[in-house]
Amino acid sequence: MTEVPKEPTPATTSSDNTNHTNPTPTTSATEATPSSETTADPETATASETTAAGEATPIYSQADPAATPAGSPGGSFGPEATTSSETNTAPATAKKPTMTLGLVASFAIVALLGGASGAGVALWAVGNQDTAAVSGTANPTSITVNDPGNATLVTSVVAKAAPAIVTINVSGQGTGGSGSGVIISADGNVITNAHVVTLDGKVANPDVTVTTSDGRLLPATVVGFDPISDIAVINIDAAEDMPFVSIADSSKLNVGDGTVAIGAPLGLSGTVTSGIVSALNRSITVASAALPEDPETAPEPDSPGAPDLWNFDLFGENGGQSNANQASVALSVIQTDAAINPGNSGGALLNSDGELIGINVAIASSGGTAGNIGVGFAIPANLASRVANEILATGTATHGLLGAAVADVTDDPIQSNATVIGASIVDVSDGGAAAAAGLKVGDIVTNLDGIPVTNKTDLTAQVRAKSAGEETTISYVRDGEAYTVDVTLGALN
Repeated sequence: MTEVPKEPTPATTSSDNTNHTNPTPTTSATEATPSSETTADPETATASETTAAGEATPIYSQADPAATPAGSPGGSFGPEATTSSETNTAPATAKKPTMTLGLVASFAIVALLGGASGAGVALWAVGNQDTAAVSGTANPTSITVNDPGNATLVTSVVAKAAPAIVTINVSGQGTGGSGSGVIISADGNVITNAHVVTLDGKVANPDVTVTTSDGRLLPATVVGFDPISDIAVINIDAAEDMPFVSIADSSKLNVGDGTVAIGAPLGLSGTVTSGIVSALNRSITVASAALPEDPETAPEPDSPGAPDLWNFDLFGENGGQSNANQASVALSVIQTDAAINPGNSGGALLNSDGELIGINVAIASSGGTAGNIGVGFAIPANLASRVANEILATGTATHGLLGAAVADVTDDPIQSNATVIGASIVDVSDGGAAAAAGLKVGDIVTNLDGIPVTNKTDLTAQVRAKSAGEETTISYVRDGEAYTVDVTLGALN
């Protein structure tokens, strides 16, 4: 079952500031005060100021390049993993706070890869399921190597990482579907997409089960999810000694590096595809759906002037109503030509060492085609792991706020004589991060922390990828002269 894409018309301005409640498309910046429960279209939101959130303490950290194999203690997201600045021990039992309702990413540029119903999917079940404690195995029955002497590099990646890739089955409120997930710790914490655990924003309190690579069907609990990054964390109930992946430093990727995607496209668990990194720091705008507790806080439906979005095709959806109230978020992603399809959402994008470099999230669609056309997107591992750390520590994640409304240079009338492309600042919030750094209306932002900014979506995506209070360096052009300034970002609420 495939939903029919909508094609709203593009917006002309974007605000770095995001209000989760009322995404009102505009062509000029106005002041707004974001609430703590809502988020808005970063392409059309208005500028406002919020206070910075406190620093979250990481629970797990990224692996060293010489990280231990999946399932080995001390590897990335293992109980003894540390960062260069902080050391923490994974909790003996996973935190399972009550899931907080918020906006849920229902991606679009993209058809999000969200789930397939479990009907008709063969499982290789094992005979012994311990209801008291669930232990992992490093020998899944679904990996077949008939000629080890001629095995490829992809085979070695799969042998290392596949035991930590799971299929996630979600149901509730008259709907159901499945996606993929990646085990990140021995005690059963799993990274996936927010749109997987909420079925594109339709299910507030889902029933979740996980199918492991060796065929066991296990109950799981949602720890928390972050709609801004489309990252969620679930925990496999009573899990012990589960195999888990090592996390690579995704900032060190190169275009052309090999990639391997593992997940459950079209409900086919354990599917492996390979390709290369096609592009880095690709910025995409994707739709998000709201699940407000109070109907009066629901975002307004899309209207003329909204960002250019495509609706999310939820493969295999077996019921439920679509949420027409859509805002949008901007993501900075890894682009790959490894074949990914609906159901790959939340699954692993791996490097040639079998380390996690990204969480598969969306695919470009063309002419109504909902399947793979060779243009897939993954949330970088650095962002996914930061958000997962914060969710595990506090139940929520933080994101940076520049405190400025921006537009594409080509869409801003005051930039008719501009000689560079970038994000043109059309409004600055009093007391915000941009104002404190001396940025002004008419400045053209061209670079953030060494990453080129070519339009408003680039800037919004890069700012959102930062944590609240993080320091960043911005390059901009004013009156034809180039400048650089250090900016301490605010907090998006």
